[in-house]
Order: sequence, then C-alpha cells, then structure tokens
Amino acid sequence: MPFVFSALVASLALFGPTLAQSVDGSKYNNPTAGPPSSFFAAATSIPVAALQSAAANADTAAKDATYPVDYNDGAAKVTIHSDWSNFDEGAAFVWVADMDVDCDGIDYLCRGNQDGQPQTNFGALAAYEVPWIVIPNKFATTYQSVLPGNNIGAVICDGNMFYGIYGDSNGGTPEVIGEASWLMARTCFPNDDLNGNDGHDGVDVTYILFTGNDAVLPSSALNNNYITNFSTLQSMGDSLMAALANNLNLSGGSGSPTTTLITKTTTSSSPTTTCSWPGHCAGASCSTENDCSGDLICTSGKCASP
Repeated sequence: MPFVFSALVASLALFGPTLAQSVDGSKYNNPTAGPPSSFFAAATSIPVAALQSAAANADTAAKDATYPVDYNDGAAKVTIHSDWSNFDEGAAFVWVADMDVDCDGIDYLCRGNQDGQPQTNFGALAAYEVPWIVIPNKFATTYQSVLPGNNIGAVICDGNMFYGIYGDSNGGTPEVIGEASWLMARTCFPNDDLNGNDGHDGVDVTYILFTGNDAVLPSSALNNNYITNFSTLQSMGDSLMAALANNLNLSGGSGSPTTTLITKTTTSSSPTTTCSWPGHCAGASCSTENDCSGDLICTSGKCASP
C-alpha cells in the first residue's frame, strides 16, 4: 500500500527529530547520565503496537536460530525468525526475548558485571553511551554476509520503541539470547535498577535487526567507542522501520488512537515458499540438499520446491 508508506514518510518529515544530536560521546559515558531516550526513540508515526503484534506472529525459523534466554537448565528458548528477511527495503530478523545487561567494551567494569570483556565485536563500545543489542555468536557467523556489524536494530519494550545497533555477540556456553547494553536496558526499564548481574526476566521484549550494508550505521555517526550522531541513527531507524511497516501493510503510529494490523494475502492458489537462508533460495545453485534453504531440495543443480 504505497499510501501507507507515503503517509509514514511525510509524518516523519513533519514530526521527526529536528535538533541535530551530534555529540561528544565521552560526556555521556556515565552510568546515570547517558544520552536521553529522546536521542534514539522512534518517531511517533511508527506503528509500534502493530509491529509488535506482527513480530509475535512471525513463525519462520532462520538457520541456527534457537537459543536459551539464560544459562540455567530448563531456561526458555527463543527462536529468531526470518519472515521479514527477504524484503527489498526494510529486511530484518525478528525475535522476542528477555533483556539482560551487556557491559562489554570500555565500561566492562559496570556494576554487577562478573564476566565483562574490554572489547565488543566491532570496537570497544561504551555500554553507558551506546544503545546496542547482542546476538548469539553462531547466528552472527551464519549471517555474517547480511549482518556485517553495526546494523541498525530496534527494541520494543513496555510499549516503546528505541533504536540501537548490533554491537556485540554472545559466545558463552551455551550461547544465550536477549541482551542489550546498559543504556538500552535501563532506558527500557528505568525503574528496575538493572545492572550487569540483574536483567529483565520477562520474555516480552521485541527485537528487530535490519540486514544488509544499507542498514549499517556509517562511520560518520560512530567511532570505536561512541555514537557521535544520534540524528543519523534515528533517521536511518525511522526510514528502515517505515519501509518494514509498508512491507507488512501496517498503519497507525503510537500517537494514533487505534492501530490496524492488516495481514498479507496471496491470490495464488499454490502455497508460497519463504526463504530464510539468503543465497540458498529457489533457483540458487546447489550440489546437495544441505545447500538449500528450509524445505527446498537440490534438483538438477538448482534449489527448488519439493
């Protein structure tokens, strides 16, 4: 529905952030004085509730996608879904998990942190200044071609959406899912006094991670330690999220009295096939069935439906 997308973009232009938020990151690198949430919050025109509902209905598992939320026996397991990963614009992975606090990087001595490392995957980010999310290392490796690092992501927590970047991975045993930086976690749950050893246990946080080089926060807005231009983070996040909402036929921003969720339909009488492994979809070259995504099989050197 082009009308929905145009309306979202127009609304972003009218109501998006107008104050440039280029900052000296070191001035915000403080456990109680990080950047204000307004620096990385989604525009009110983004249909947050509808996106959260759509995420809850995602059901196509990506490759190497299921992980526990903590290291305890019997921990809940979460699956990363790839239903949204093949869009031309706004392609993303999505999952719902808890939110533990990651303090790796230059703030690895944060309160409660028992096993912090002085670096993150793509530098030594500041957990007090950078809103980032963490993904399991195996998943990061499997999808390295579309997740090169510093990809724009978003979380929906307590009805609010905040943008961040994919800044670190979890390589524990087992690898766990559901982590974000000190800044992101404490922004989501400001009254819970979260720290490196005390996270949000509820499996009710939606994570959206955009794929591809076009979704990577540029070096002009980021250095080895800090986000230096939050306006760029917000504008990229809003643009990618508007494209995703358009792809999902969603409408209604968080400031609207109602939110409409319109599910996609197909006029074809034959079932559609969702490809969750980019580069291994129908028509891709193959030598064995292991080279093909999902239920696809290798026929005459090409991945095809069975």
